[in-house]
Amino acid sequence: MATDYDAPRRGQEEDLAEDSLEELKARRNETQSGVVDVDTDAPDENFELPGADLSGEELTVKVLPKQEDEFTCGRCFLVHHRSRLAEERGGQMICRDCA
Repeated sequence: MATDYDAPRRGQEEDLAEDSLEELKARRNETQSGVVDVDTDAPDENFELPGADLSGEELTVKVLPKQEDEFTCGRCFLVHHRSRLAEERGGQMICRDCA
């Protein structure tokens, strides 16, 4: 539906006055559906069960070693870029989130 951006805006009072109750009910019924969309192509591997044995699973993510411009936070033990370094206490580097 095309929108005329140069046309004067209508207020909510004007919108409510023009739309009858029957029109609103008809629009609501048109947009809603009682059918649930199920993706039949989605693999079941996206669902993890609690207590499931995942020892046979392989990583599908490429893991890179820590780079020259990165550090490991001494509190949260996450690897951050040097720009996230807040301070260094007793030889431990602390990130901005933990500082």
